[in-house]
Formats: sequence, structure tokens, C-alpha cells
Amino acid sequence: MSIYLGLDSSTQSLKAEIIDTGAGKIICSENVNFGKDLPEYNCPNGFLENSDPLVKHADPLMWVAALDLLFTRLQKQHAPLAEIKGISGSGQQHGSVYLNGNFEKILASLSTSENLAEQLAPALSRKASPIWMDRATNPECAELQRQFGPRMQQDTGSPAIERFTGPQIRKFAKDEPENYNQTAHIHLVSSFMASILCGKSAPVDFGDGAGMNLLNLKTLEWDHEIAAFTAPGLLNKLPPVVRSNTIAGGLSPYFARYGLKAGTPVAVWSGDNPSSLAGVGATEPGVAVISLGTSDTFFAAMRDFKTDPAGCGHVFGNPAGGFMSLICFTNGSPAREKIKAECNVSWHDFDHLAELAPSGNHGNLMLPYFSAESTPLVLNPGVKYHGSEEFCSGRSDNSVRIRAILESQALTMKLHSRWIGEDFKRIRITGGASECSSFRQILADVFQAEIETIAVPDSAGLGAALRAANAAGKIPFSAMYDKFTAATGTAAPDPSKATLYGTALKAYATMEKVQ
Repeated sequence: MSIYLGLDSSTQSLKAEIIDTGAGKIICSENVNFGKDLPEYNCPNGFLENSDPLVKHADPLMWVAALDLLFTRLQKQHAPLAEIKGISGSGQQHGSVYLNGNFEKILASLSTSENLAEQLAPALSRKASPIWMDRATNPECAELQRQFGPRMQQDTGSPAIERFTGPQIRKFAKDEPENYNQTAHIHLVSSFMASILCGKSAPVDFGDGAGMNLLNLKTLEWDHEIAAFTAPGLLNKLPPVVRSNTIAGGLSPYFARYGLKAGTPVAVWSGDNPSSLAGVGATEPGVAVISLGTSDTFFAAMRDFKTDPAGCGHVFGNPAGGFMSLICFTNGSPAREKIKAECNVSWHDFDHLAELAPSGNHGNLMLPYFSAESTPLVLNPGVKYHGSEEFCSGRSDNSVRIRAILESQALTMKLHSRWIGEDFKRIRITGGASECSSFRQILADVFQAEIETIAVPDSAGLGAALRAANAAGKIPFSAMYDKFTAATGTAAPDPSKATLYGTALKAYATMEKVQ
């Protein structure tokens, strides 16, 4: 058997997916929920409570403790840990971990008589880690933009973004200069977790490094000028940056306590978005992916490097080489849930009612900004309506309101993905709302593309396992996709709806401009 392990350190949990590439199936899964299983770290939703709603930090020792607990559970369920031929992982993007000069010494001498969190606690130069949800760096982003202007986006793939690691590092260096000076290593969540597995400081891969506002995507090296402005001596604190199929090292002897083999190849980890690109079988250009979750995301492999003129879309590294685009729509499932609650219906009825209203919904649309929005950038939330007086006053039928949220969300995805320059004819869809048949058809008709559903419960974890097989086993991604990421259903576009939704797209774009 050719068995590989993928780990996914996400916002709220650490998951494991063990795959058999010969059989083409996931043979074992396990999960540690941070809030439920590790309540002592006071992160019930994956982050520490803070009086400032813009601050979202987590305890990095919680992620470390989760590794011990996860492998304990895998061992108890008799997972074939000794047969694993390669390991890789996925980390929530943009999160950062700050470590002092003792980090590598501690990693090199881990004792099996103590748990990981106890041993690594003295290595932290900063007790809390900013994560992707943090928006407390607006002044730092403004400083970076004033200094570098359009070059920031043109060279790093994104303008200075509050949650990105570079602005987070700048804020730390400004607010806590003494602790910053005590910092010898700054890792992403992905490279930090990989370092623990390897027993030495691991590199950052191009995929995750692109989410920092520090990696020059034209040279694939840290941008010296941006790094020097971001914080003093920053280049000396960053790990090297490497291709996504690089072997970071062999598994630390510490993990033999769980039945794993010391020296098992550990491929560099990547971010959750690049890992998901592999996990849904979309590393080749021509197919897009829509993930319908807390935030809806639209991402795809890119034929050529280009950036979003509006500054909303991002460019990351593709695990298979080259680049990927990603657009994040913050008002995803919470917006759908809000309309469902207002209509007081079940999800089954929500789906059914959406089908009762006609395509185009008689021009009734909405800007669904129930919370601050990333695409387009809207810092002051507020829902606005366009259409009939009955709809705008809240007196329309539930079917019209439900159809409005779904069509509006589909149209904003279409509108803000045009910069990629690809006329997608296949779109893979995943996430909870992918079960909504009416939404699948709306997406098919708006994009005039075939919508494929896939049965991948954890695309980031599966993507990490596929990346391990690719890096350690030299197995091409294409050879694994048919086995692990085959479509389970399709929704075909209705060509007669193309003109209708083309008109709706223009109306939505106008409504967005005058909000």
C-alpha cells in the first residue's frame, strides 16, 4: 500500500486524512476540535476573546497540543501510522508564530516523556498568534501602501491587507519592540507545524508565502525592500521560501511514541487555500472552484501571473507550480442563514422556495453586506435592496427574498472574478450550500458553466495528503484526481438564460457602484 498523511490545522480544528493512493480512497480520518477538546486554551471558536472586535489572536500552544491529541486518537483507532510514506499539511493562511533563539534547540531535543506544548512554551517570544480574522492593522497597511503604492500588489499579488502577515509583523515590531527584538524566527502556521514534525525550522512554501505581502511573486524571493520597511532585521527572521513539493526533512524521533517511523519524509506545508486547490482536483488552469462556507471563496489555477485591478482578488502559489487566484466574499453562509431566519423556513424549504421565483427574479437584487465585506471592500455593513417597491420594503414573498440572496451572491462572484481573464466552462463547487440544488442551477446559469459537485469533506486535508504523495512518492496530481476528486453530480447551464443574467450583472454592478 502507498499510504500518505495529510494534516489540516484550520481555525477551529486539527484534522488528519490518511489516504491509500493505490486503492484511491481515504482510509482513516480524525479530528481535534479546539474549543471542545482543548478548552484550557480559552479559544472556544479558535481564537482568544478580546475586548477589541478587530483583534483575533489564538494561543499557538493549542495547535501544538492538538498534534499530541490527534496522534493519540489515531493510534487508538489503530490507524496504519507505521506504514505512512510521507506527510504534509495545510495551515490557516496568514497566521504567524513568533519564536526566540531557543526554538531550534528545543526542537532538536524533544523528549518523549513530556508533551509538545510543555516543551515548546519556552520558545515563544510572543504568547499569542494573530490569525486570518484579525483586522487590527489598518494603520500599518496604510503605511505600507504609502511607501510602495501599486508595487505592493503588482509584486506581491495583493495590496497591503489587514490580515496578511507583513502588516501583522509591522504592528508587533511597533507595539512590542522588546519582544520583537527577542524574536529569532517568524513562522506561518504552516511552517511552524511542519517545523515541529521535522524537529528543525522548516521553510515556507510559495503557496502560503504569497499571503504575507512579503514574497515577490516575480522573483519568488522575499522582497528585500518591503521586508526592510516592514520591520527591522526581518529578513533574518524569516524561513527560506521554497517550491511546494520540497521535502522539509525527516519526521522527528519524538513521534515514534505514536507508532510513526522516524525519518518519514515531511513535505513543506502550505496554506489552506493552495491545499484546497489540490484537494478538489483543480491545479490545472481552466476549471474554477467555488467553496461555499462561512466566507464564500472563488479560486482557480492561473495561466499567467496577473493581479486584480480592483485590489480585492489575491494571487497565491499553486502547489503544482505557477499561481492561483483567490477572491474572498465575507458574507457567505451567514448571509444565507440570515435570510433563512427572516423567512422562518427550513433549508429544504429554502431550496424549494428559491425555485418558485423566476430566473432573474423580476430584477430584485440585494447587496448582502450583513457584516463588513472583503469583496468589494465594505467596512460599514448594511444591506441594500434594488427592485420593486414591495421587495425593497420587505413585503415580498419569501421566494423572492431567497432568490434575491442567491442570485446576488452568484452575480458578485461573476463580477469580481472577471479580472482572472478566463471564461470558465467548468466550476467545481464544495461546502455546505453546495447541497442547495437551486443555488447550483443559478450558478450554472449566471456563469454559463457546468457546475460539478464533489464529495470531498475536507479539501484542505485531502489536498495536504495528495501533496505528500506528490512530493514524497513522486505521484503526479493528475494520476490521483480521478480516484479522489471525481465529480458526483452536475448542473448544466441553460443557454437561454445567458442574456437575462448578462443584463442582471450590469444592474448589479451599477447598484454596487452607487451604494
